[in-house]
Amino acid sequence: MPARAIVLTGFGINCDNETQRALERAGAEAHRVHLNDIAADPAMLDGYHILAIPGGFSFGDHVASGKILANRLRGKLGDPILKFVADRKLVIGICNGFQVMVKMGILPLFEGEFKQEVTLAWNDTCRFENRWVKLRIAPDTKCVWLKGMDTLEVPVRHGEGKFIVKDAAVMERLRANGQIALRYVKPDGSPANGEFPFNPNGAADDIAGICDPSGRIFGLMPHPEAFQDPTNHPNWTRMENLPAEGMGLKVFRNAVAYVQEELL
Repeated sequence: MPARAIVLTGFGINCDNETQRALERAGAEAHRVHLNDIAADPAMLDGYHILAIPGGFSFGDHVASGKILANRLRGKLGDPILKFVADRKLVIGICNGFQVMVKMGILPLFEGEFKQEVTLAWNDTCRFENRWVKLRIAPDTKCVWLKGMDTLEVPVRHGEGKFIVKDAAVMERLRANGQIALRYVKPDGSPANGEFPFNPNGAADDIAGICDPSGRIFGLMPHPEAFQDPTNHPNWTRMENLPAEGMGLKVFRNAVAYVQEELL
């Protein structure tokens, strides 16, 4: 039996095809399903091991990026999603999906219940940033999606990607729990220290992604699904020893491996 993934679509989500394809290439059986169809039949989640909330501009980013979809998910599917998580299954939110997750409170999920502790605000540049970034995987992260990885190079495409915490206590808890998954770094791997364009949005502590205390729920602003093939990289013609596949696929391969080892 293969790992089965459900990829949310509808209402302005526009990276669902790429996310589905990445999961399929990683070995999963992936289906794109409209939000309304899941809301009408929440029990369908029981048949899947991975839930993906892709990037895009859900509900036109009205009110704030991801806010309306976050409210819809929390109101219509809150309990089924909590059950999904309690069943030790995996959830990923990419870009707009990350914005949705923090605003519905499924991340950082300190106490196992929905509560907003962090947010993603306007970039310090006050404009949409579309550029490739280098990321360092935190050595103490619990994130199963990043198992065995040290660095990641993928693009960002967002206007509201500045990671902000509610207070210093939240930041300390993220650090102590190993919930900081990814940080922006300079090309040589040294800390970005908030410097643009290496940190493209001004995120606190250069944070590009976090996970829940279990490491199974993962949200990030950069797009791993956008680097599936070496030729996706803007510098691919200048690369020596061109790799067989894009670096982003490893994220999805880790998810499928977890399902095969822990859930099947």
